[in-house]
Amino acid sequence: MSNATIRPATPADIAAITGVYADAVRHGTATFEIEPPDEAEMARRQHVLIAKGYPYLVAEKAGAVVGYAYAGPYRDRPAYNWCVEDSIYIVPQFHRQGIGRALLARLVGESEARGFRQMLGVVGDSANTGSVAVHAALGFRLIGTFQSVGFKHGRWLDTVLMQRPLGTSDTTPP
Repeated sequence: MSNATIRPATPADIAAITGVYADAVRHGTATFEIEPPDEAEMARRQHVLIAKGYPYLVAEKAGAVVGYAYAGPYRDRPAYNWCVEDSIYIVPQFHRQGIGRALLARLVGESEARGFRQMLGVVGDSANTGSVAVHAALGFRLIGTFQSVGFKHGRWLDTVLMQRPLGTSDTTPP
């Protein structure tokens, strides 16, 4: 299992976060972005999420950021205010070491503590079986798959939708 330290992200982590995400954009299919954003854009995105009360975390090993995760709005319409979508990115050499699972577990707890009621995992690429498995292990259920909705790295990509209730879920009003 992971021996990474999970903590809230800060603006000082932006350079490392930008590097982790740039690799995912350039080489992976977890994100459907084609060009990596620069540090200023990543800082802007982080600031907006934190200012709106969403959890934003990093995983550290030996003082270096090896991954990060955040919850953000699923959609902008007000009725969706209680539903979040998770995002998790790990430095490739630290894949399959439990860091993604540790980040997601902490993200679920932080989202519940902030009053969110549903978390959606929108997994880029149905071939991303590791991400699907991590979500399933933490109580997410498969909702469905949008087939061939993105084109990246010369091929069509699916999006797998997974969902997990948080806190009292839909049993009480927010």
